[in-house]
Amino acid sequence: MQLLYGKKEMKEIFNMRKYLIGIDLGGTNIKSSIFTSNFEKVAEYRMSTQAEKGSEIVLLRILESIQELFSITNINASEILCIGIGVPGLLDNKTGISKFSPNFPKWENVHVSEWFESKLRIPTFIDNDVRMNLYGEWYFGAGKGKRNVVLITLGTGLGSGVIVDGKVLYGATGSIGEIGHMNMYRSGRECRCGSSGCLGRYVSAIGILRTLREKMQDGEQSVIYDWINGDYNKITAKMVSEAFDKGDAVAINTLHETGEVLGYALVNIINLYNPECIIIGGGVSLAGERLLKSAREIVERKALQISKNACEIVTSLLGDASGILGAAIYAKNIIGDE
Repeated sequence: MQLLYGKKEMKEIFNMRKYLIGIDLGGTNIKSSIFTSNFEKVAEYRMSTQAEKGSEIVLLRILESIQELFSITNINASEILCIGIGVPGLLDNKTGISKFSPNFPKWENVHVSEWFESKLRIPTFIDNDVRMNLYGEWYFGAGKGKRNVVLITLGTGLGSGVIVDGKVLYGATGSIGEIGHMNMYRSGRECRCGSSGCLGRYVSAIGILRTLREKMQDGEQSVIYDWINGDYNKITAKMVSEAFDKGDAVAINTLHETGEVLGYALVNIINLYNPECIIIGGGVSLAGERLLKSAREIVERKALQISKNACEIVTSLLGDASGILGAAIYAKNIIGDE
């Protein structure tokens, strides 16, 4: 993408400006932080995304979160070296355009980098939100020191990022690792990508809640029904884990079935990418072994033995901080390469 300044000016700015901003744009929340140039967190701010209101409102919400950080810290725009933003879906990281995001309505060909540079006069860079998480875990988390890593984030949807031989993979259109759109069923749940039976429609917060709701609507009895007073929209992923711990059969079967589907996806990942490490992150990963036990059993039975034995399946070390940190790392790396 076109930088705001020439290389000589960028070198001077690199030496003058002390801080970085990392932003993780999620379907539910926007997480923003200011870091020092050594990636020490100065401040963090979180706010709701309001994704249903469209791209212009979401961009304004991100801008508001940045302004809140400035207010909290008394740091101003002239002290910021660069901004990195993790954006869900398909995008062109070279032009800074977000092309499509399956969980964001009214979101097509959004000129994210250009919009923020026009408002703040700070070089702004975007990449897929999961790759930003991958950068965070690779530099400071569960993937540190490894050269072959796949990160899967289980949140509102499912995404992934891939490192092979020490290099983050992008592909011809920057869409390597769209594992969430791996077809798991010939005829399955419809996906906003235009296909059906996609992995992310089953293994994600949306997928788990739909599986549970379908079971309850078919007449299966669950303690969750009493918790929600009959309003299925009140069900959360956390409730499923809590019901699981109480021995609730519907919750146990839901996480078992979801774990098995995840397991078959992990088999494909291991056989295809031959990673040393698969990192499971995102809010749904908090279910831990309630979900992963069934997935590990499928991997043990179905994956290629040599590849399987060389691969660890672990949960994120940094949790939901990995995306914010990774965004700052990514942006600084680009500035440093210019």
